Amino acid sequence: MNRINQLFEEKDSNLLNVYFTAGYPNTADTRTVLESLDAAGADLIEIGIPFSDPVADGPVIQRSNEKALAQGMSLKLLFEQLDGMRDTVKAPVILMGYVNPVIQFGIEEFCKECQRVGVDGIIVPDLPLQAYLDDYKATFDAYGIRNVFLISPQTSAERIRLIDEKTDGFIYMVSDAGTTGARKGISEAQLTYFERIQDMKLKNPRLIGFGISDHDSFSTACNYANGAIIGSAFVNSLTEAEDIPTAITNFVSRVKNG
Repeated sequence: MNRINQLFEEKDSNLLNVYFTAGYPNTADTRTVLESLDAAGADLIEIGIPFSDPVADGPVIQRSNEKALAQGMSLKLLFEQLDGMRDTVKAPVILMGYVNPVIQFGIEEFCKECQRVGVDGIIVPDLPLQAYLDDYKATFDAYGIRNVFLISPQTSAERIRLIDEKTDGFIYMVSDAGTTGARKGISEAQLTYFERIQDMKLKNPRLIGFGISDHDSFSTACNYANGAIIGSAFVNSLTEAEDIPTAITNFVSRVKNG
């Protein structure tokens, strides 16, 4: 069974998915960050593939992408860094990236490498749903890779139902229409959106992302979904970290436990 599906069968609430950019703060840090997150108790781990134009991401993650690329990070190098990770990492691992680098790498080669190193799923925000269904789904399925779709407050009920029908992992609930990044609290409009999606009683589990930054926002999101995704706040913590494993242990503990 895919590790994403297994996780949601075993645990259906208060799930923490942590995002970081591959090759940041330094090129050789990818594996250290990954293993430290797993050891600290992150339920899922999302690794960003650096890209020159990460349109869905705010300034913190954009800067991490720029630095990683400037230091020579690439998709090919990422797969080399992930080689053998299943000897030490138990949590599901998801790659998050944009469609251009994946297509340049080769869709089947990408899926083959994901399977080889033990990646469980991908998030490609700019891959159209219909293009995925028509051109790529068969290949992803052949290699056991789960494709995670995003919904937002602007997504129609009809499209949400279609995404729920086509999902075989979990649904990423974007909390608002902006880019990634820490925000001050969760607004009433966001809570209304969370309640609307909750009332739809979708068959797939959901994680809420964008603007989740601390214990309070994580706990609030968990009241309306199976868990939440933290990215920018975590990347910020890496920027300032002197001892990466210790900083990660403290960060995950603060988010989960307050």
